[in-house]
Amino acid sequence: MKKTFTILLLLTASIAYSQTKPGLSNDKLKTYVTYFNKIDTETVKNYVTNDQAIDWLSQNIPLFECPDSTLEKIYYYRWWAMRKHLKQTPDGFVFTEFITPVNHAGKYNTVSSALGHHIYEGRWLRDAKYINDYINFWLYVDPKTPKPHLRNFSSWLQNAVYNYYLVNGNKPMVQKLLPVLDADYRAWEKDKKLPNNMFWQFDVKDAMEESISGGRKDKNIRPTINSYMYGNAIALSKMAALVGNDTLKKIYAAKAKELKKLVQDTLWDNQASFFKVKQVAKNQLADAREELGYIPWYFNLPDDKAKYAEQWEQLVDEKGFNAPWGITTAERRHPGFRTHGTGHGCEWDGAVWPFATTQTLKGLANLLTNYKNKDGMSAKIFYDELHKYAASHQKRGLPYLGEYQDEKNGYWLKGDNPRSSYYNHSGFADLIISDLVGLKPREDDKLEVYPLIPEGQWDWFCLDKVNYRGRTITIRWDKTGTRYKQGQGLYVYSDGKEVAKSKELKHIMVKLPLPALTRDKIIQ
Repeated sequence: MKKTFTILLLLTASIAYSQTKPGLSNDKLKTYVTYFNKIDTETVKNYVTNDQAIDWLSQNIPLFECPDSTLEKIYYYRWWAMRKHLKQTPDGFVFTEFITPVNHAGKYNTVSSALGHHIYEGRWLRDAKYINDYINFWLYVDPKTPKPHLRNFSSWLQNAVYNYYLVNGNKPMVQKLLPVLDADYRAWEKDKKLPNNMFWQFDVKDAMEESISGGRKDKNIRPTINSYMYGNAIALSKMAALVGNDTLKKIYAAKAKELKKLVQDTLWDNQASFFKVKQVAKNQLADAREELGYIPWYFNLPDDKAKYAEQWEQLVDEKGFNAPWGITTAERRHPGFRTHGTGHGCEWDGAVWPFATTQTLKGLANLLTNYKNKDGMSAKIFYDELHKYAASHQKRGLPYLGEYQDEKNGYWLKGDNPRSSYYNHSGFADLIISDLVGLKPREDDKLEVYPLIPEGQWDWFCLDKVNYRGRTITIRWDKTGTRYKQGQGLYVYSDGKEVAKSKELKHIMVKLPLPALTRDKIIQ
């Protein structure tokens, strides 16, 4: 009788979902992917080939539609490009950074510089095995290779793993990974920690070579690695608390507290109102404002004070970082801006890099959602910069993602070099899901949506089939009710069931209902 009742309940839920149809069909995904396949030469084939892309993406990614055709198209383009980098190996699935082999890569052409971006982006895939395998590769397989590559580049790996957990709710994963993530942090301390308890790094090992402030052989105290290690310490403290390791929790909470103070005391330039690189050899702060100064906000590191928020004024200043094709990696007013050559190496002295743009936009989203002092920053600025970032994904009028760009004309500075195509070195879909639409993964049983869509910008949008802690989440906005014909306002669904609504497009938070499978077990 209980089994019969359970089956009836599930059938009723399924019928109710199909009748309300709160979400989207795969039609737009199919249209976009068909177009991307048509313009692609597919010189490299990995686990999911072009002819398999529609099926694989339909099964794995959240669906999204909005009135901004540029954002919508690039949302699907970035997923389409990312699955090109998915490789099945004898050691499980991995993601590559370059579509073609590069000399500095490790096993299976893997490179760790954008590992954090890969995990943040991939945490929204419905099938967890891809990111699970990828994390396991770096933590268990790479260390056994003749030349391990995990710590070849600075990384916010622990932070990314914890934020992955916030989406999948997989506590056993945290229990398993915590000891090796702890060991990785301690290895960084052994290799890169100075007597003053801050971390040093070469700019090239931050994946930011040829910067104005440093060099490939200059050991500097940089906002990059110090912010990453702060974010990693916070994550380790929270993961330790999750599994009941109170000792480790306190150790990493103390490390994070100390690093926060050190970054603010040591790397903040009061005169320039900016976080800067501390040049060890000269024992002084660099004279250039660089985009890496925004990275502390990626981890909510700076105190909520007006003096720190003032830094963000440079983002919209044309003498600062505001350029026609994106956010520059150094301030445009500096005499060293774009002086390291064009296209011959990798220059972080001003050219636009998607890697850095992703970090800065995440930092801006955190400022807007988590801070009171915003110094004139707004959802409109976030939206405009995200749109500019999306619009930069083109070459000769066709969708394209490369390494780095001229800030004035959008020219990809590697030209037609095959290694630059589909460059998997940044994020985009996560910025749409977690920051623009604003689905905020949390530690508790609340579902939080904090949209950064400017008032009056869109009359409608829908984000659907988002896998979040065992539920399928749909977020729909229909200002007039004429687009989806299911009511006016903002609606949030969990497994097809309405859990929140608002007449306005605003911040909302509700208690998450039990997942459908959990409810089924309770009934049985």
